[in-house]
Amino acid sequence: MVSTEEVLLERPRAPGSGKMSLISQNAQKRRLEKSGADDGNDEGIGSPVAMDGEVGKGTKLKNHNKKKNKRTKVSKAQQNKEEEEMQQLESSLFGALYTPLEFGTEVGAAVAAPDKDAPLFFTDRSAADGVDDLPIYEEDLAHDGEEDEVVIKGRKPVWIDEEEERTEVDIVKVARLRKLRKEADEHVISGKEYEARLRGQHAKLNPFTGWADMDRKTIPGASDGESDDEGGVDDILQNNDELVVKDTVKLLPGMLEFSRLVDANIQDPSSGPINSVQFHRNGQLMLAAGLDKHLRFFQIDGKRNPKIQSIFIGDCPVLKASFLPDGSEVILSGRRKFFYSFDLVKAAVSKIGPLVGREEKSLESFEISPDSRTIAFVGNEGYILLISAKTKQLIGTLKMNGSVRSLAFADGGYQLLSSGGDGHVYHWDLGTRKCIHKAMDDGSLSGISLCTSRDSSLFATGSTSGIVNVYKRDDFLGGKRKPLKTIENLTTDVGEMKFNHDAQILAITSRKERNGMRLVHVPSFSVFQNWPGPRFSLHYPRCLDFSPGSGFLSVGHAGGKVLLYKLHHYQNA
Repeated sequence: MVSTEEVLLERPRAPGSGKMSLISQNAQKRRLEKSGADDGNDEGIGSPVAMDGEVGKGTKLKNHNKKKNKRTKVSKAQQNKEEEEMQQLESSLFGALYTPLEFGTEVGAAVAAPDKDAPLFFTDRSAADGVDDLPIYEEDLAHDGEEDEVVIKGRKPVWIDEEEERTEVDIVKVARLRKLRKEADEHVISGKEYEARLRGQHAKLNPFTGWADMDRKTIPGASDGESDDEGGVDDILQNNDELVVKDTVKLLPGMLEFSRLVDANIQDPSSGPINSVQFHRNGQLMLAAGLDKHLRFFQIDGKRNPKIQSIFIGDCPVLKASFLPDGSEVILSGRRKFFYSFDLVKAAVSKIGPLVGREEKSLESFEISPDSRTIAFVGNEGYILLISAKTKQLIGTLKMNGSVRSLAFADGGYQLLSSGGDGHVYHWDLGTRKCIHKAMDDGSLSGISLCTSRDSSLFATGSTSGIVNVYKRDDFLGGKRKPLKTIENLTTDVGEMKFNHDAQILAITSRKERNGMRLVHVPSFSVFQNWPGPRFSLHYPRCLDFSPGSGFLSVGHAGGKVLLYKLHHYQNA
């Protein structure tokens, strides 16, 4: 094998040249490498000289990269150390702004492995130096809402009118301001109180909508800006009591706030007099029946009052129709020996009667017990017929001395009141079927109307002379004969009477008198002066009913219409 040096020595020399030395050989190598790099050709790549040059160059680059990497690591370690020191300094001065503390660690401390027996929370003493030590996840979360509430309540009004405190307003001098009174003998109030009552009056006439409900909660997950804004509004609405109208507020006498709405039966008026109107227990459904032999149902919304259904009873002009208190059926009667039952669930009409063993030619007047168990019909010769609401069979009779003209249940259906031609008021115990009390109705010759309040504490009697007596039932049963109040605003036969649900209003009617209807403020026993008003005519009222919450009042008259009114003191229908 021939070495590289031998090959170079045996290469032909130019004429006149001497023997090539080792120095010249090295110089020739460098010239070859430089010329190969400058020319960019590949002639010297496979040569021994090129290979040796590449090996040397790769070794130098490798050593250079090692030194550079070492310097980079040193600089990075130094930079990290400086950043860590800066963060520690910032944390000590301003708190952990950029690197929040983890529970159980501090900045720069090593993170220990999780301990299975460690408590679920710890007491943080770093912020308050041990004062008011509160466990995280319990007290902090429980008091977040309280802190927000304190901040909101701490807000002060931007501007206060000092004249409001010095101003006095006489709310009796101006007629339209009398409705702002809270007491009957109240006259002068401050300007601030006057403004608050005006706001309350506005809220009463314009009930709140669903989105403004006082009991609504803040939506979870809302942004900070939204929660601040909504929280402020909620706080204002929850703390201004004058803006909230409650049904527990006493109804004041004098002027009644009401408005006339669209007729309840505007979509299908009756061709004959209306003899019965009544609201269903849900407050939305109302029935109307009369001498045109139709039973109609309407959905009461105060705007359209759409008709739901109409039923024709061919052989019975309806003199009275009434829901069972449980809302399952309607009982209809007329001047016939029989009566009808309409099942609201099955939409089926059933004819009941004549009653076995009885010879009554008319079952036109009846009352239904509040427990929906008994129907009491006015019979002949002083008899009261007790019918089971479930089986529609005669289950018993009661006998008065005179003729029976009117009935009313009390004590949830366990007692029955009756009055008639002898001018007495009878109290019956339906459990024993015996009369437990009998007394003369003061100043009455013939009682033709009766009604009781929902809690049975009051009852009213009406006579042929137009006199209405209001009694406290416990006092009457105890022997006190004098009524609480005698109302003499009607001069003809008293027709239907009814207390509203909280017994603050007593409605009385007379069929023989035009606009013959009065609304009585029961606590003061005074008649509301602005009812029905000069603009509205009641025609000849024949029947009436309050909705379950007294928000609506319906009046049926002889012209075939059912008038509908909104009582603004009551929010619920």
